[in-house]
Amino acid sequence: MKAAVYQGNHAVAVENVSTPDIGPGELLVKVESCGICHTDLKKIEYDLLPGPRIYGHETAGTVVAAGAGVTNFQPGDRVIAFHHIPCSDCFYCDRKLYAQCPVYKKVGITAGFEPAGGGFAQYIRVMDWIVRRGVEKIPDGVSFDRACFVEPVNTCLKAVVQCDPQPGDCVVVMGQGPIGLLFTSLVRRRGADVVVTDTIARRRDLAVQFGAAAAWDPRSTDVVANVKARSGGRGADLVIVATSAPGLIEQAVRSSRPGSRILLFSQTSDKERIEVSGADICVGERMIFGSYSASVDLQKESADLVFSGALPVEDLISHRVPLNQISAGFDLARHPDEVSLKIIVQPQRWL
Repeated sequence: MKAAVYQGNHAVAVENVSTPDIGPGELLVKVESCGICHTDLKKIEYDLLPGPRIYGHETAGTVVAAGAGVTNFQPGDRVIAFHHIPCSDCFYCDRKLYAQCPVYKKVGITAGFEPAGGGFAQYIRVMDWIVRRGVEKIPDGVSFDRACFVEPVNTCLKAVVQCDPQPGDCVVVMGQGPIGLLFTSLVRRRGADVVVTDTIARRRDLAVQFGAAAAWDPRSTDVVANVKARSGGRGADLVIVATSAPGLIEQAVRSSRPGSRILLFSQTSDKERIEVSGADICVGERMIFGSYSASVDLQKESADLVFSGALPVEDLISHRVPLNQISAGFDLARHPDEVSLKIIVQPQRWL
């Protein structure tokens, strides 16, 4: 089969590799769509893990083989698969901190080499503990491109549940890429007043369609003053930092009121550093916290949001690229233009 193999030292190349073999309890899935996620891009850009490995984890496809003992799935089923599933029986699982569970940290999907998600390949092997709890069937009439949003929607939904925005809260979402737009839609569904920032005009326009009351270019708008004007001079009740750029977290603190919450969602590299006033946090009684990856508790809900069309995720797709053009897709995701948003890799296509 063909696969985009991360070779180390920031290099990715499409190569011929062996189609994975499966064992008892496992599935072989033909990958039809896999979204490009910035967490994978950061692993490549910062060379965070050694190669070779095959990334890609926002995966949708068709079961082509089922191992002995698999009863819930059969060849021909259209599915999405989560690459992490917790044990549900450890210190962290007891506290619903699933992303810190040692079993959760084990990647349960591979296209070969060290398991790394594998969605940037034509076939993936889904391991037994993922098959038992981390695979959802795609309903008839739902495209693979739409279905591959279930995992990223879950990560955003998990964060929104942690943030717990209330009706009438003033919420700022910084960054309106695909993840930021999902946050805008999910927070607006909670009844909050959502305002957003982004430097790209089309993304600001989409944010309004997704429920934002206002969308500002931070280069030409005094974000702090505008947020305070909307909130009786106090500042935002909640700020979600949905992108990664120098100075954003400091701006989030300045935009927020005393006693507010500030969620860091995109700061996933240990090379990223932030510096804020200790008094702004301590004396101002602000809470800065993070949310990372998906929650098994929200798996069904996130699937329903995507499959039902309650979230217009297909409006986020700007490009669909064949596997042999994946490097161009990565470059576009790293350096978005006025048009680019979510980029979907379709491994079965070849141009």
